[in-house]
Amino acid sequence: MAAAIALSTRGRGISTPNPNVGCLVVRERHVVGRGWTQRGGRPHAEARALEEAMERARGATLYVTLEPCFHLSPRGPRCADLIARAGIGRVVIALRDPDPRTDGQGAAWLRDQGIAVDMGLMAEEAAAAMAGFVLRQTLGRPHVTLKLGLSLDGRIALASGESRWITGERARAHAHMERARADAILVGGGTLRADAPRLDVRLAGLDDRSPRRILLTRGAAPPGWDAIAAPQDIVALDRVDHLLVEGGAAAAAAFLRADLIDRLLLYRAPIVIGAGLAGIGDIGLADLAQAHGRWRLSDERHLGVDRLEVYERVRSA
Repeated sequence: MAAAIALSTRGRGISTPNPNVGCLVVRERHVVGRGWTQRGGRPHAEARALEEAMERARGATLYVTLEPCFHLSPRGPRCADLIARAGIGRVVIALRDPDPRTDGQGAAWLRDQGIAVDMGLMAEEAAAAMAGFVLRQTLGRPHVTLKLGLSLDGRIALASGESRWITGERARAHAHMERARADAILVGGGTLRADAPRLDVRLAGLDDRSPRRILLTRGAAPPGWDAIAAPQDIVALDRVDHLLVEGGAAAAAAFLRADLIDRLLLYRAPIVIGAGLAGIGDIGLADLAQAHGRWRLSDERHLGVDRLEVYERVRSA
């Protein structure tokens, strides 16, 4: 299942409006088919894995990160039907589908066909890999990551506004990989006016995965951009399940103030700037106690001389 979850991340940022699912077909301890949700949501992961496995799927075990779809769609067959027709003997599912059109029905129907079904293996990890889909289904909004490139003293630029480059090449390459995993990327009007950012993916082989560009503004967006007036408007963004907020300080503060940040990416360079521009503006804290217990460190690593820290928002169930 861990391998299927890793495969699922290949579809993140391109599979919307469908979830980025991963799937493996295993027969006699050998992987005979693998797949992940393709661009635009079709084919599904199960269809790709079964196509690769062909006749070797009969009697095999299928591992999939999300319950196979059971609802009819003009875009393609139901994955539950494909699994049954392929002769799969056992299905191991990580996460029950929160989409009410499936939500347990796919697993129940497969059991009715005489197929052994187990559900819940590594469900938490699968949900994290499909965080955008899960949040869209449960809260009606995309998963939001805030990315900041900071000095040791929390600055994003000199007092003059100069910010190129605070972090080194490896950190910037990692940030571009994060862009490739997002459906859309957002900045505020101040950042657009000061930096005229391209917000594209500049990594070899991934330049076609540049996300949509969103501007946080009360005015009109320039050509090639979409605009929202407030952070809460992300609920209306079509085909956006993973949103990356890149700045500046006012946009970051606005999303934090609205409690709409689910994940923090902090790239820290080993430099001290002093009287520069702060990475985040006022987020409306009334007392220091409100700041504690809200963030959990989930990953940290060195990227050349820089350091990456990843924090997840701690929310009650």
